[in-house]
Amino acid sequence: QVQLVESGGGLVQAGDSLRLSCAASGRTFSSYAMAWFRQAPGAEREFVARITWSGGWTYYADSVKGRFTISKDNAKNTVYLQMNSLKPEDTAVYYCAAGYLAERRQREYDYWGQGTQVTVSS
Repeated sequence: QVQLVESGGGLVQAGDSLRLSCAASGRTFSSYAMAWFRQAPGAEREFVARITWSGGWTYYADSVKGRFTISKDNAKNTVYLQMNSLKPEDTAVYYCAAGYLAERRQREYDYWGQGTQVTVSS
C-alpha cells in the first residue's frame, strides 16, 4: 500500500518557476516508478514525467522537455517536479502516481495522489 500527497501548487505568471513535491508513505518497491501527470480544464489527463526509484532513470513528455525536471529523494520517499519557464498551457491539476514497472500510461500506475493546482497566468 502506498499513499501519495502532492504539494507546492499555486498561482504564478508566465515565465515563473514552481516546484511540486510528492510525499510517499507506506510500502514501496525498488522496481516501482514514480510519475507526474496533469489534467487541464476540459482535457484528458496526460503524462508529464517519470522516474524510477532504483536507477533514477527519467522520461519526459515532449511538451515539458527542457523546462521540467523530475527528481527524487529516496531517504525521504519524496519525488519532485521542478517547473521552469512556465506557460499558460501548463495550467492544470498535477497528480503524483506510483506503479510497478510503470512507464507512461495511466493504467500502469496503481497509486495516485489527490492533485495540486497549478495556474499560470499570461
